Amino acid sequence: MCLAIPGKLTRWLCTDPLTAQAEVMFGGVSRVCYLACCPEAEVGAYVLVHAGVAIATLDTASAERLLAQLSALELDEDEAHGDALGPWVGLT
Repeated sequence: MCLAIPGKLTRWLCTDPLTAQAEVMFGGVSRVCYLACCPEAEVGAYVLVHAGVAIATLDTASAERLLAQLSALELDEDEAHGDALGPWVGLT
């Protein structure tokens, strides 16, 4: 199964159409992601990232709703197994 996580674009590093890269923030952790598929994304916008590649832009309401759902899933998983599996942000 594949999982894409919403993150907030904080800074463009390279805007070349083929090698576009930006810093994207995931729950307080910043990662460099490729944004060639989302050249229209602006600083402050949410992007949906899978395997280090932004595959779509998201509106703020959708991104926040998805982040809340992921947090709820993490809490359910921790309760079911009785241990912490680590933050979901480590999956990206």
